[in-house]
Amino acid sequence: MTRLRELHQARENLPLRGNFGSNVSLDRFSERNLHGLNSNEQSCRNMCNECMARVPYATLIATIMCCLGVGIFCGTMYRGATLCALMMDQVFHLHLGWLEAVQLVFASVGACMAALGFMILCVGCLATGATRHKVYRAWRSRVGGRISCAVFMTIIYILQIAWLLIFAFLVITTLIFTIFWNLCSNPRVQSLDDCIDFTQFSFMFPNNTRVQDMQVCGPQEVKLFCKDFVEKAEVMFILATTASMLVILSLIHYLMCLSANYAHIRDHEKFQELQELQYLQDATDPDSPQSGMGTLGSHRGKDRF
Repeated sequence: MTRLRELHQARENLPLRGNFGSNVSLDRFSERNLHGLNSNEQSCRNMCNECMARVPYATLIATIMCCLGVGIFCGTMYRGATLCALMMDQVFHLHLGWLEAVQLVFASVGACMAALGFMILCVGCLATGATRHKVYRAWRSRVGGRISCAVFMTIIYILQIAWLLIFAFLVITTLIFTIFWNLCSNPRVQSLDDCIDFTQFSFMFPNNTRVQDMQVCGPQEVKLFCKDFVEKAEVMFILATTASMLVILSLIHYLMCLSANYAHIRDHEKFQELQELQYLQDATDPDSPQSGMGTLGSHRGKDRF
């Protein structure tokens, strides 16, 4: 008994035992820290986890890329078209009225692409996490979800081809303005000894264009053509080309997300049936292992598209 009393007293005199409570344990995964949370804090954490699980991160990233690329593209192309119209009017004395319609087309393209991106984002939200289990519960809703994904995939394919053509056009336009800038960098042109002659490209001008209108001569015209128009327009077209590449990447990202959402909606019924079978098996056999539940339930955390 004396020996037991001495061991008990020595245990109580330990530094960690006497100075620290269990809530200040050195082990951050102690039982009190894991299970002693406040009920309000637990409910707040559960709500945050549920909200985060409903966010389609891949579609959200694609939407941000698409909106950013389309915004830069529309702004730079609007400014580039304005500079081209002024260059044609003040340097070559040609009035191109259709450039004003092109500017309106750029604004319309920006609005349509932004609306399409947000619609696809809504489809991604409906097909993600617990939202999918509530929305696509019935057979008709699952068919409607698959049809909507297929329709958006078709639209994205068509837009992908259109944006590839726009990208090719911008590459050619940027190359042409780079050639113009190299002509302006000629020392004889800068010293006003030679004119920038476009008479060899007379087939690109209207038939009634005068020869002197195809030549850029004099300090005023050279300054307008090189400094005021070509230099600024080339920067705009380079930015527009980069923005179109970003839009093409976002469209590819959209295709991957829509394909994944289509597969999740299609396989939702199968997962639900397997989960119900697992519940029945666990209810009839209480000694069965619970590892299958984690396997069937783990797909919810991998479908944030």
